[in-house]
Parts: sequence; structure tokens; C-alpha cells
Amino acid sequence: MIGFRLDARSGVPTYLQLVNQVKHALRLGLLEPGDRLPTAAEVVAALAINPNTVLKAYRELEREGLVAARPGTGTFVQRTLGRVGAADRARLHRQLVTWMRSANAAGLDREDVEALFEAARQDVAEDVA
Repeated sequence: MIGFRLDARSGVPTYLQLVNQVKHALRLGLLEPGDRLPTAAEVVAALAINPNTVLKAYRELEREGLVAARPGTGTFVQRTLGRVGAADRARLHRQLVTWMRSANAAGLDREDVEALFEAARQDVAEDVA
């Protein structure tokens, strides 16, 4: 089950942080079809937020077809966002961790890494275009 966390300094509305965390978990294969999301009451207890905020996030995920509410039983994942199999995802993750360790050893900070990542992403996008 997913454990939500909030970043009050992000400027991102709370409900969108929840939506984005579910999507992130779906992309990484941490949530799969059939998995149950925490109940609104569980999220409220863990994060001390308004229940309507959780319900708004879940409604957005439902509107996008990612989850479905089942009265009396909870909200369940309907589909994944991951397009890569678990083995490929694990291999790519290992390669990225190795790269990140090399970047850290070279003295790059988070902003340096993000700038390099964005530049590489743009290079790949140009290759595809």
C-alpha cells in the first residue's frame, strides 16, 4: 500500500500531490491493478488533512480511469501507467543509481543533476522528432 507524504513548500496543491504520488507509484510498478489505496480516513489520520482533499484526489484519479471506488470496500487501482516490464525497469533503475553515484562522486548537486537530466531529455526528444 502506498504511503503518502506532503511537501508544504512545493506550491503544489495537496490533492495534486496525492494524485502525482499515485501516478508515480503506478509508473514505477509499486501499485498494480487490484491494489487498494488507503482509505480517506487512513490518509487523513496519517497526514492531518481535510477528508475532502483526499476525496478530491481520488475523484481525479477515478476520472482519469486509474482507480475505481467500490462502495464498502475501498478504492482500487484499475490500470497502470508503466509501459516497461519489471525486469527492464529494474535494470534501468540500477543503471540510473550507478550514474547518480558517479554524479555525486564528481561533486554534482541536485540542481546540476536536474540540469543534466533535462538536457539529455531534450537531446532524446530532438532525436525522436
